[in-house]
Amino acid sequence: MSRPVYLVDGARTPFLKARGKPGPFTPVDLAVQAGRPLLMRQPFAATAFDLVILGCVNVIQDEMNPARVAALRLGMGEHQVAFTVQINCGSGMQSIDTAFRYIRDGSHEMILAGGTEALSHAPLVYSRDATEWFGQMARAKGPIDKARALAEFRPDFFSPVIGLERGLTDPITSLNMGQTAEVLAHRFGIDRVTADTYAVESHKRLAAAQSEGRLKGEVLPVFDRDGEAHEHDDGVRPDSSVDKLAKLDPAFEKPYGKVTPGNSSQITDGASWVILASETAVEAHGLEPIAKIVDSQWAALDPGIMGLGPVLAATPLAQRHGLACDDIDLWEINEAFAAQVLACIAAWQDDDFCREVLGYDAAFGRIDRGHLNVDGGAISLGHPVGTSGNRIVLHLANALIHRGAKRGIATECIGGGLGGAMLLEAA
Repeated sequence: MSRPVYLVDGARTPFLKARGKPGPFTPVDLAVQAGRPLLMRQPFAATAFDLVILGCVNVIQDEMNPARVAALRLGMGEHQVAFTVQINCGSGMQSIDTAFRYIRDGSHEMILAGGTEALSHAPLVYSRDATEWFGQMARAKGPIDKARALAEFRPDFFSPVIGLERGLTDPITSLNMGQTAEVLAHRFGIDRVTADTYAVESHKRLAAAQSEGRLKGEVLPVFDRDGEAHEHDDGVRPDSSVDKLAKLDPAFEKPYGKVTPGNSSQITDGASWVILASETAVEAHGLEPIAKIVDSQWAALDPGIMGLGPVLAATPLAQRHGLACDDIDLWEINEAFAAQVLACIAAWQDDDFCREVLGYDAAFGRIDRGHLNVDGGAISLGHPVGTSGNRIVLHLANALIHRGAKRGIATECIGGGLGGAMLLEAA
């Protein structure tokens, strides 16, 4: 049994740039702020869902299983089943994929699927030596034992590491995510000017989408405890230029690296939800779908080149449905790094790569930049890790409507050497 699955609505918060301190919202705060107005504009009660699934990577200690906490705060009822999923950058897409499969296979009718992340709340982590010293102090039973423990104290015990920094370093290769982008830049000959040019374009596209109202209804304002309204993605820099970005030093491979803070995704806080429904639920509630979820694909590869995940996930997805590169009207590729997106584009045009890695007879094809991330991406609006995969699917659905397009693929690279892709058609 395989039933059609529809994306009937969705909304997200503005993405708020982290600024060196915890932001005004926790992950659940963000999920609630995005979810409450979304649910209020539906013609059914908040208790009508069969399931809530929420992607979140950096779960904070006060919000274990944030999906359940968010569902309760959203008034979805004490009987609402809710669980959290985590697959690094793919978590927000994984929530949609799981919901898609439940509905497609007939066990559920309507699911709220989302992603949330507050990277500004990433914990500080003490070193192993420091934690062992704290344990030794706790075990000390008398003044002599305590004195011995105190004698082993070092000032650097009070120099914690930001947990996010360790979380963005691959435990197998010991490369951080930026270094994996440098590997791809070298492999596919992506130079600094090309990467910076791509980054500038991302900012200008997002600024245009904001000013022209293309994000209306998708991005909803949020209000912090001080009563301040946050209405727009605040990391956008409309005045960005290649000359300005050229002044930034490489972030990971000095002095000749291609990856800088200016052509990388921003560290941000944000949440996104989509509502998925079966044909039965659509008819029962009088809903108007905005897109149909056709299929999805996950892929795995060497963690050191994790940025090619979109190529290994999206290509077999298209191939399974008999689609050539030109058959895809719109693409959303999460912009982890400009060099990473550009490397994916280059890989799809590389005969040898497509033959040796993908099993094609020739190159998959050239993606028209006018059809890729048409309203900007993570370089300009940010990359809340557990949220981005959800956002790109939601925005792709809306972009298909705005541009009168038929078909699109949302895809992303995932830390650890994974990729995810989802094929949508306009409803």
